[in-house]
Amino acid sequence: MTHRKVDVRSSVASMTYDRLGEDGVKETGPANHRKVIQPGTDEELILHGYKSSACKAFLFYLMTLVSLGMFYLISYWKPHWGLYWKRRKCSLSEADALFLKDSDGQTHVVLVKSETVEAGFPSKYVIFSQCVSSTSIGVQNGASESTHLTEPHHRGVRYFFFQHIKYMWVPEKISFVRVYGYDHSTPISSLLNDFRGFTLQEQMQRQQLYGHNVISVEVKSYGHLLITEILNPFYVFQIASILLWSFDEYYLYATCIFIVSCLSIIVSLYETHKQSQSLHDMVEASNTSTVSVLRSTPDKTTVEVEIITADLVPGDIVVLPSTGCTMPCDAVLISGNAIVNESMLTGESIPVTKTPVTVSEENEIYSVEKHKRHTLFCGTSVIQTRYYGNAQVLAVVVRTGFSTAKGELVRSILYPRPLDFKFYKDAMKFIIFLFFIASIGMSYSVYVYILHKEGFTKTVIRTLDIVTIVVPPSLPAAMTVGTYYAQSRLKKKGIFCISPPRICVSGKTKLVCFDKTGTLTEDGLEVWGVLGIEGSKLGPPIMNVSSIHYTSPLVAALATCHSLTYLNGQLTGDPLDVKMFEATKWSLEEASQGSSNYDQVTPTVVKPSNQEMYIDPLDITHIVETPFQVPYEIGIVRQFPFSSSTQRMSVMVRKLGQQHMDLYAKGAPEVIQSLCQPESLPKDLGSVLTQYTVQGFRVIALAHRTLQTKLLWHAAQRIPRDQVECDLTFLGLLILQNMLKPETTPVICKLQYANIRTVMVTGDNMLTAISVARDCGMIGATDRVLVAKVTPPAPDHPPSLIFEPADTPDIIAQPSSSVNCGSVNVEVSNPKYHLAVNGKAWALICQHFQDHIPRIIAHGTVFARMSPDQKTQLVEELQAIDYIVAMCGDGANDCGALKTAHVGISLSEAEASVAAPFTSHTNNIECVPHIVCEGRCALTTNFSVFKYMALYSIIQFVSVLILYSAYTNLSDPQFLYIDLFIVTVLAVFMGYTGPSLELVVQKPLGNLLGAINLLSILSQIFLVILFQVIAYFYLLKQPWFEPNKPTESGKEDNVVSWETATIFYVSSFQYLTLCVTYSPGQPFRKSMFTNVWLTISLFTMTATTLLMLLCPWSWLMDLMQIKHDSNSYLMFRIALLLIAATHFVISLSTEHIIAHNSTLKKCFQWLRCKREPKNRYKTVLRDVDEDPNWPPVGTPLYGY
Repeated sequence: MTHRKVDVRSSVASMTYDRLGEDGVKETGPANHRKVIQPGTDEELILHGYKSSACKAFLFYLMTLVSLGMFYLISYWKPHWGLYWKRRKCSLSEADALFLKDSDGQTHVVLVKSETVEAGFPSKYVIFSQCVSSTSIGVQNGASESTHLTEPHHRGVRYFFFQHIKYMWVPEKISFVRVYGYDHSTPISSLLNDFRGFTLQEQMQRQQLYGHNVISVEVKSYGHLLITEILNPFYVFQIASILLWSFDEYYLYATCIFIVSCLSIIVSLYETHKQSQSLHDMVEASNTSTVSVLRSTPDKTTVEVEIITADLVPGDIVVLPSTGCTMPCDAVLISGNAIVNESMLTGESIPVTKTPVTVSEENEIYSVEKHKRHTLFCGTSVIQTRYYGNAQVLAVVVRTGFSTAKGELVRSILYPRPLDFKFYKDAMKFIIFLFFIASIGMSYSVYVYILHKEGFTKTVIRTLDIVTIVVPPSLPAAMTVGTYYAQSRLKKKGIFCISPPRICVSGKTKLVCFDKTGTLTEDGLEVWGVLGIEGSKLGPPIMNVSSIHYTSPLVAALATCHSLTYLNGQLTGDPLDVKMFEATKWSLEEASQGSSNYDQVTPTVVKPSNQEMYIDPLDITHIVETPFQVPYEIGIVRQFPFSSSTQRMSVMVRKLGQQHMDLYAKGAPEVIQSLCQPESLPKDLGSVLTQYTVQGFRVIALAHRTLQTKLLWHAAQRIPRDQVECDLTFLGLLILQNMLKPETTPVICKLQYANIRTVMVTGDNMLTAISVARDCGMIGATDRVLVAKVTPPAPDHPPSLIFEPADTPDIIAQPSSSVNCGSVNVEVSNPKYHLAVNGKAWALICQHFQDHIPRIIAHGTVFARMSPDQKTQLVEELQAIDYIVAMCGDGANDCGALKTAHVGISLSEAEASVAAPFTSHTNNIECVPHIVCEGRCALTTNFSVFKYMALYSIIQFVSVLILYSAYTNLSDPQFLYIDLFIVTVLAVFMGYTGPSLELVVQKPLGNLLGAINLLSILSQIFLVILFQVIAYFYLLKQPWFEPNKPTESGKEDNVVSWETATIFYVSSFQYLTLCVTYSPGQPFRKSMFTNVWLTISLFTMTATTLLMLLCPWSWLMDLMQIKHDSNSYLMFRIALLLIAATHFVISLSTEHIIAHNSTLKKCFQWLRCKREPKNRYKTVLRDVDEDPNWPPVGTPLYGY
């Protein structure tokens, strides 16, 4: 027992040590300031070491005091700046803080922690006392104290946490490494043989290394959230603005903005706390349950004990109850079977059967992806367990806490990858541009106030006030209003989004990848018929499978080759298996513990429903009434589950009364064909297979093998799969019908009409996929399809690539001289063609023809027999040539691609499809155009509201500068009317306009600083300035006008003046005008008038402003502090109305010309000397069109 304990401990350390991937040159001393760990992976980190500096820290706090806290505030917003200011560079071995840069370019600051460990802790991590003297030693619960490790027997470790993942210091590598469990570099043999249960001491040592098995989401208190919210730059700017307005005696306005800000903070705090609580509740349930594990005792026996799940560590042996449970960790089955619902992770609601690892796999290295059929994932529901005899269902814990599959999902929610969307970058650039404009205005205001000989305090306050005007505090919030409304509308349609920024990205979608089965086609498959072998050929289709004699091997294959089980009296499993088994009309019986027919080890028995009797062949000469007469039953001894990589499954069975076992296999025809004896294959297999696949049928091949008599049950459980899945005898074909969903074809047509490419990525047969692509409209009725054929390299020839016409009836090449020159035939007879690639060809293309991948995917429409990893790889390649890619799928095999795509859409009702940004509870692809339409609408709305808010600041900026020069300013009520009642209300309701119901070819602008948008903004700025200046000079020309006089020093400005009234009226109409100007309708949004709230608001504000202009009631004018004379100057007021009306007409006309003029866009491209397309895929398509030798149909292309 002791010997095993030492070996396991050392293996833990070595595995964790070796997994880092750091094989570079070792650095020593202070030179080891920088280190790259896990290079080339998504978890790559660049580390920089820093240690405390008393001198720099003193200077930092002194500057914080002098700057009234600004230095501290900046270090809060930019932690890495604070790191530079308070610490000095050092080697990683001395660092107490680290500056990190992740693979996305994001920067982080983490503190290095230290703690003491006992003897027996993995030695690779241990630093002896002389290496860690004068360090902060913390106990495990987080408390710490400063001490000196001077005694030789003291041991210490150093580590840090980054996004809930622990990284330990390894002295030998002079670097930090990620702490892994047994999911990396662990042989299967180790999982089977090295774990029999830890002692309590071993468990505690591993817990110190791995931490507690909890996935906890901190729910911060309202007080903490309040401080965090207030320190947000947006609210700091608000607070500074409110203080500034108070100093300028704008008390009413400052009070109203303060109240509005408080309400905004309260709502934000509530929503943030609610979301954190919701996520906390979702993950917390598994942290408080208990689980049974095996523990070793001092007398070297093993006992079963119950512990809380938080105490689980990698290497623990978990005992799974027969009634099922929710998995608290990731574990590998080492005995027994388990039926698991993995919908939490994959969105696939069909339970799957997990089988134990076997000795036949003991030479393999455990991989979560490769051995997922043996792995129970954290958060999934174990519905039922099965065991043999009195054996327990046991699993070895391989990952705990945030390292588990569920932990990774939670981490992806807590720390989403940054979205590289240009709109937000451009918005920040534009805000900087507004600050530049503010500096100009500040300079002008200083000049005016010096010219007017105003006091210093007033000059400073009014100058700073320019900043609050030019850069409105609500501008960042205005950037997301369209996204918020789009998310709300999608939710009402049953489409849920966990990453709101992706909504805007979806508006730029240029290509959509679809899975086939369950996405484009119905989930359910119907058995159309089977084809058995008659002589040397396949026989005619048999529509009624149950009519075949029950002793036929073909029927036995259909009845046994599955992984079905009963759950709550319902036959459950893969839909294909269910339909196949039901077609036989056989019955399935689960083995009971009291059964002795199969040595208590056969989990499942199948037999004809009519209880036909079977006579042993040895006694066939006797009549039916013999003592050897037994029921015809087949016991399933072992299953080799289906996997996407092998594209097949098989079972080992034994018929009751027979001494030998049989193997039945089913899978993709090309795979089964390669495993069969050549003489058993029917001569017409290829032609018959083509006949059915081109019609869209799903075809499954069946095969059989009689195993050796000496193969006993125990040997059957240990024999490797490849030793029995060979030399098979071909039995026939199972034909299944998979119908298109009725919504599929209309949606594909909508997307193609909008010039959005559609691509099918499936694990199904190539010809079936092509047929479905034709049926749904991805491939036109007259379009040609060319299938990639890749020959791997051999000693006598290099790899070659050639495209052959798909063998479908309507596109078979006609015998002519042009057939040998396929590229000419493609160009002349039908210029539109589609490429089709299967998984095997794709792998060879990626290996030997990498330079041609862009060309292949630019015209590729069907990608068949693709594994999950290949689906993800395809999405990445499409993104590499600048496609904005959406991926729509419904099964576990699509999860990787859903995460990788810009817009991942999961068709699932499961809570777990949190792996995809979008989840549709409607199980068809109608959600795709809805998401694209909402994305286009949100993008257009965000641009419009942003431009409106920018113009609002410019209007007020111009107004204030004009009034400053006239010794006056807008009054508090006027500021309130403009900011709260006009701008805020309109900006909120502008985003309420819904999306257009039709997808169009045009795509919304995605560049805020593009020429069209800049021209739009600059032209409107010019018009705003022009008409305010016209109105002001028109006032100066009036014979009755008396200019405003400057007030005495120390007194308030006279805000009740004709200058203020004129600018207020004209600017108020300008805000209303620009709201209409920047509320576009078609083609991406509905008409503005469908937005009832915006229409009512516009009508109300326009009527109110007209009332103040044309019917100046005394009480209203006094309330608004507007200069008025009810009986005079009517013509002047009408003239102001005409100025506003003229601005309205010219503004609308200008925006319409700019937004809808294609000639203008071409002019900008010419001025910028734009000769190459911005997107790489356009360049690829152009090059392909200009290359007469592509695609290589007649002449092969050789690789390397």
